[in-house]
Amino acid sequence: MVKKKKLSLISMSLLLAGSVLAACGNSESTSNEESGGNEGNNKEPIVLKLAENQPDDYPTTIGDKEFAKLVEEKTDGRYKVEVYSGGQLGDEKSVIEQMQLGTMDLARTNAVPLAEFSKEIGVLQMPYIFRDEEHKWNVLNGEVGEEILGTLESANIVGLTYYDSGNRSFYNSKKPVESPEDMEGLKIRVQQSALFVDLVEALGASATPMAYDEVYSALQTGVIDGAENNYPSYYSSNHYEVAKYFTLDNHSGVPELLMASKSLWDKLSDEDKAAFKEAAIESQTAQREAWDKLTEESKKAIEEAGNEVVVIDDTTPWREAVQSVYDKHGGDYSEWIEKIENE
Repeated sequence: MVKKKKLSLISMSLLLAGSVLAACGNSESTSNEESGGNEGNNKEPIVLKLAENQPDDYPTTIGDKEFAKLVEEKTDGRYKVEVYSGGQLGDEKSVIEQMQLGTMDLARTNAVPLAEFSKEIGVLQMPYIFRDEEHKWNVLNGEVGEEILGTLESANIVGLTYYDSGNRSFYNSKKPVESPEDMEGLKIRVQQSALFVDLVEALGASATPMAYDEVYSALQTGVIDGAENNYPSYYSSNHYEVAKYFTLDNHSGVPELLMASKSLWDKLSDEDKAAFKEAAIESQTAQREAWDKLTEESKKAIEEAGNEVVVIDDTTPWREAVQSVYDKHGGDYSEWIEKIENE
């Protein structure tokens, strides 16, 4: 009996020792897996969604895709950004609201709908706020532009960079417009915006708010004499067919913005925040090049169609003519207007 008892104790000791060794082995394996063995090569990337309402080949989408590529490179594959173009994730206002709630990671929208959520952004809508393209991009890519992006944090959004959407100019079916005085009496379609109504009326024209898809037939039938938009839209909408006179006064240079939700931003390390910011800034080059290419293609087609294009080199008289718009709408932006003008 004693002998059997001793053998049983020995057997139990061996079993316990085996269990301990097995446990140590499993613990070591789990530790390797949790620390991302093979220097993290087995880790799946964190996938983020970026909302874009324009089609796949549009300049802003091209910028988005460049941003996505750069993020993946700069974070060594830890993050992967998937671009959803064509409004798959909602219109601009809906996407902004989703970002505020933290249910949308990233988005590209125009500055106009953002002004509803952060009033300081509205300064970018003011007419003739930029003297020329050089001034515009010095402002946007400089200290003032960065400060304006910073105001979005009050809306739980982090502004990353600006994209180009050109400049809006007037076109009409009646006559060449070379000065503010030539606008007198023209019926001009505008967006549903009090600021744009006041802008057109300050120039002596009659403002007619109208849905964009109604503009072509309204121009064709004489319900309106003209409208306003950038070069590519003037061409792609076929408005150039029924409004032959295009005046490059560049009264509105509202940019696009690439943004992250604050919910996402707060989860990023400082290193990754820097990577996302750098990727955004660098992606602007590809986006602006795509915009310039589209603009040149549109410009060439319009010239070949025989349309008359008037280039306004000095917008000072136009800016002076709309002082009443600044008096009425610029009060909330007086500090920002001064900063932009002083750049």
